[in-house]
Amino acid sequence: MLHILYNCWVVFQVLIACYLLQPAVLLLIYWIKKAGRFLFKPGHEVKASGNHHYTFAVIITAHKNLQLVPPLVDSLLKQTHADYMVYVVADNCGDADLGMTHPQVKLLKPETPLNAKIRSIDFAINSFVSPHEVMVILDADNLVHPLYLETLNRYFNQGYQAVQTNMLAKNNDTVYAQLDAAGNYFSNFIDRRMRMELGLSANIWGLGIALKTTLYREVVYNHFFGGFDKKIQADIVKLIPVLAYAEDAMVYDEKIDTGDALETQRTRWINAYFKYFKYGWDVFCTGVRRGSFNLMFFGFNLLRPPLFLQVLLALMLGILNYWIAPVWAWTWAAILIIFPLSFFAIVAVMSNDPRTIRALLHLPFFFLRQLKAFLRIRKANKAFLQTQNNKVMYIEDVLKQ
Repeated sequence: MLHILYNCWVVFQVLIACYLLQPAVLLLIYWIKKAGRFLFKPGHEVKASGNHHYTFAVIITAHKNLQLVPPLVDSLLKQTHADYMVYVVADNCGDADLGMTHPQVKLLKPETPLNAKIRSIDFAINSFVSPHEVMVILDADNLVHPLYLETLNRYFNQGYQAVQTNMLAKNNDTVYAQLDAAGNYFSNFIDRRMRMELGLSANIWGLGIALKTTLYREVVYNHFFGGFDKKIQADIVKLIPVLAYAEDAMVYDEKIDTGDALETQRTRWINAYFKYFKYGWDVFCTGVRRGSFNLMFFGFNLLRPPLFLQVLLALMLGILNYWIAPVWAWTWAAILIIFPLSFFAIVAVMSNDPRTIRALLHLPFFFLRQLKAFLRIRKANKAFLQTQNNKVMYIEDVLKQ
């Protein structure tokens, strides 16, 4: 029995160590690739193999507030790709409207509150005015680059069935917004850019995901609170060869700018991780049964704890091993040096904004806020936690930054 417990203890430590060292390994691969491009094919440089003009349904989910939707609709109406229809689901938004009408924009107002993103998406699909080959899911506070749909059209012509687009910061004017953006850069690098480079499926965000409408219809959901991205990627990745990442299709998202907003957002995210932990295990086991490294690697990373929990576990394991196995304690000390260095290096590689780099000095305060969010996760099971967004910006404002 003691032997089994010891083996479990060792395996657990190895898993956490693998998660924390993965960024450094991917960064090393990135540098090798950059130094000798002949070793790797650039996986994210996609050229269309056909000239089909896909029809897009752009679904915008808004809850209780339509204030930020007009700038997003404005950015969509400036697309260079013309074959699309915009569906704005105004869930529990009262009598508010968009203040404009356009033949390519349809405002949908459910009679009863839906209070869930998945329900809003289904409501939009059931209201399609015509069949659409591809659907794009956006949040109310987003903006999209004028070439957004044209770029996606190129990826779908390449044969991809689901594509995650590049989420960038719409605002970067506070330390919290800069740290939020830094976290996005880090995630984009390890979970999307490098996956695409290595021919593996990319993780999705809860927004900016484009997929064949027929593919989405294959997925049925019975639970609606939170975890939209956890559910959809776990289901879709098993149905297609690869979930692609389009770094050149840019969608801009509002970053949180206060500590309270950070706690609300992270409480929802952390709750979703634990609530939908089984999805990662299911993907991993499916990969084992099929002999698919892509699915095993994807599932392994879906099981990965949030970053602050990984660091907290590493600190605890280091302290415990000081008394149990001093050699392991030194190993954890090395890992706790390598991980933040790789984090800083990855953000520096991905960002050209010096404010974001300087903001990393405030990471300890960010960590403490996430710890407070962790202690509030039960609240996310009892209520629809919505991050409050209020930055009214147009795409021209963002492109000038």
